[in-house]
Amino acid sequence: MKKSLKSLVLASLIVPLLASAAQAADPKYPVESGKKHVLVQSDHSWNGGTYKPYPQGTPQLTVIKLHIQKGHALPWHKHIAPNAGYVEQGQLTLEDQKTGEKKVFKQGEAFAESVDQYHRGIATDPNQDTVLILTYAGTSKTPLSVPAPGEKNEY
Repeated sequence: MKKSLKSLVLASLIVPLLASAAQAADPKYPVESGKKHVLVQSDHSWNGGTYKPYPQGTPQLTVIKLHIQKGHALPWHKHIAPNAGYVEQGQLTLEDQKTGEKKVFKQGEAFAESVDQYHRGIATDPNQDTVLILTYAGTSKTPLSVPAPGEKNEY
């Protein structure tokens, strides 16, 4: 009885180790950490506005792909919660309505959007349309974009 109990305990220790080693040695999918390149990480927007706490409620993440025809501007709008964008194609000029400040972002660059400040994006690459990947972290009750009075929706 003692010998079989010892064997059982020994087997219970060795089998998980062997299984773990077998998984780690899977030649089809070697395990390796990814290489990170931070595109944007900020506590303020592109035009210096500081971020406030997130809205209350259950978080809802949204990622959209937005296409802007070259030479066209989006309507003036603002965001309620922090969000970020990435220029997948073309060039984007962001413009602050109140100050007139502008900043250009080119293909491959990321930016932190402004919150509670009316602004717009302009597709300023003369040779191609602008395509953006935009990420939003709000709640199900937080609109992604709010148009300025008298303006159309951003999208």
